Amino acid sequence: MKKILAITLAIIAYTAIVFYFGWCVVTWLDAFVPVNRWVFVVVWGLIGYALVIARIDHRFRLFHIVGSYWMIIMQYGIILFPIATIMTWFFPSQLKWIGLIVLFLFIVSIVIGSYNAFTPVVRELSIRMPKKESKLESLKVVVASDFHLGLLSNKAHLQRFVKKSNALQPDIVLLVGDLVDDDPIWFVKKGMSEVMKQLTSTYGKYGVLGNHEYYGKKIPLLVEEMEASNVHMLLDETILVADSFYLTGREDLTNKDRKQLSELAPPKQNFPWFVMDHTPSNLVIPEKEGVDFHVSGHTHRGQMWPNHLFTRKLFELDYGYKKKGSLHAIVSSGFGFWGPPIRLGSQSELWSVNIKLENGEV
Repeated sequence: MKKILAITLAIIAYTAIVFYFGWCVVTWLDAFVPVNRWVFVVVWGLIGYALVIARIDHRFRLFHIVGSYWMIIMQYGIILFPIATIMTWFFPSQLKWIGLIVLFLFIVSIVIGSYNAFTPVVRELSIRMPKKESKLESLKVVVASDFHLGLLSNKAHLQRFVKKSNALQPDIVLLVGDLVDDDPIWFVKKGMSEVMKQLTSTYGKYGVLGNHEYYGKKIPLLVEEMEASNVHMLLDETILVADSFYLTGREDLTNKDRKQLSELAPPKQNFPWFVMDHTPSNLVIPEKEGVDFHVSGHTHRGQMWPNHLFTRKLFELDYGYKKKGSLHAIVSSGFGFWGPPIRLGSQSELWSVNIKLENGEV
C-alpha cells in the first residue's frame, strides 16, 4: 500500500512539473503568436511522457530519443523556469527576452554537452606495483565503462572507442559494465558486434555486468553477444591471465546474491590481482583482501552539472584515480552516457593505464 501511495505521489508531482514547464513555454510562445491550447497540451504531454511511451514497444524509438532530450529540460528547467517566472513578475514587459535567454541557455547546454559526449578523450596514468612472480615487466591496460550502447550511444560511438583503444595497442582491455542501455536489442539489430570484434589486445578483452544489464533482464542474450564479439564476460569468477596476473570480474551490486570478494580471491596471491566491479561501492574491502588494481564506472561523474556534487558524497571515490594502501583504484566517468546524449562537467573517456611491475615493495 505504501509503495502504491509513493508511486501515486511521484506521478502527481511529476505531472505538476510537466504542467508548470508547459505553462511557462506556452505563455512565452503566446507573446509571439497565439497557440492552440488543446494541440499544445497533447504535444507537450507526449513529450513529457515520451520515455514512458518508449517502454511500451521498441518500435517507438522516436519517443525514446525525444524522452532522452526531455531529461535535459527536466534537469535544468527546475532551475531556469522558476527564475524566469520570478523575472517576468518584476519585468512583465520583457517576457520575450527572458524566454529567449532561457532558450539560448538550453541550446548552449545541448551544444557543449553534445560535444563532450561525442568527443571522447584518453586519460593516461602510470602506476607501479609489486611484480611478485609475474613474468611481465609492464602492462598497458585500457579501461572503459558505461557505454550504454543503444539508439543514441550508437554504433558510430562504439567505433570511436575501438579506434582509440586499438591506437593505444593495449595488452588487455577491461570493459567495466553498463555495456548496453538496458536491453541489448539495438546492439543486435545495429550489428554492433562486428565493430566490437575489431577491438584488439595482447591478452584479451574482458567485461562485467552493470546495473543496467539487470534492468534490461536479458543478461543471457547480452553475454552471448559479447562472447560472440570476443569479449569474455566474467560473472563472479577469477581467472589467471598470461600466467602473470589474476583477473576477477564481479557481478554488479544489483545482484544481491553475488559472491563476496573473499570468495573470489586467487588460490595463491603470487601474482598481481586485478578486479573489475561496476559500482565503486566499497574500496575498504578490496584493500583488505589484497587487491592490487581495482576498476569501476557507474557514477558517470554525475554526467550533467551539478550532479557530481551528489556522486562525490555517495562514493569514497566517485571519479579518477586513488591509491589506498597498496590498492590502485580507478573510477571512470564512462565512454557513453545514460539518457540525454550530453555531458556537462564530465566528458566521455577511456583510460590508458601503464603499469610497471617491479620487484620488491613499491
